[in-house]
Amino acid sequence: MNVNSIKLVPILIAVLTVLLATLIVRELTNKNSLPDPAEAGWKGRTVCEVIEENSKLRVLKCIFPPGVGHERHYHLRHFGYTLAGSTFRIEDTTGIREVIVPSGSHFSNDGIEWHQVLNIGDSTAVFLIIEPK
Repeated sequence: MNVNSIKLVPILIAVLTVLLATLIVRELTNKNSLPDPAEAGWKGRTVCEVIEENSKLRVLKCIFPPGVGHERHYHLRHFGYTLAGSTFRIEDTTGIREVIVPSGSHFSNDGIEWHQVLNIGDSTAVFLIIEPK
């Protein structure tokens, strides 16, 4: 290794550090560019209300009358319980599908990159979403 090569090492490290930082910021920005479920609404109206929040969890109550949905948003890890069910059109990374969500059903996952939903049924759906912190 000659002297010129040794002088290039710090420059190369600096360039790689900037590139890596740029990629990390871009990834975080893309994830945070979508609203969370409490921030997302439908046609300018809120559909989820925070009914409890403390240092350990956040609980949301989300209400979807027929024809009302939830704009594209992301979820962190959560558990959901269906107080009142209906039929939904769901769009996410896997495509579009119609799902009958019965009252009393529950679900959990480690997070959702994004999805959007529309109540296409004839009854108002109500969900509790519990997010551990």
